[in-house]
Amino acid sequence: MHLVLTGGQDSDQEELDELTLQLRERLLELDVDDVEPSRSGAVPAGAKPVDAIAVGALAVTVAPIALRSVLDLVRTWIETRPVRTVSITLGEDSLDLEAVSSADQQRLIEAFLAARAPAPEDGTRRPDAAPGPAD
Repeated sequence: MHLVLTGGQDSDQEELDELTLQLRERLLELDVDDVEPSRSGAVPAGAKPVDAIAVGALAVTVAPIALRSVLDLVRTWIETRPVRTVSITLGEDSLDLEAVSSADQQRLIEAFLAARAPAPEDGTRRPDAAPGPAD
């Protein structure tokens, strides 16, 4: 899972870096495997590895069982921080949590989790799943 923080209009790179470190510390308190600063791409020849760290980006290694707790933490964390958006990418799916009402954020999280839920084992489709070729 990748998280990318976008600061408010008044945020600078140093403040965004500090906020990213704060979020990393909070995430490490959860049952996650790892939380590391995310790299912005390949390290150019002659550059120090630290130069390639993307400001405001974290790579989170988390078991599916802990996904909800990570999303809930991010939702509550941004409510009191000068962060405009936290973009979350997991595989092909993405979710942008913004500094909007808690109820709106919760609806976004529920929809994101529902889309990632495995299909029922009885062969029926989830009610929110897109029709398949046989439909």
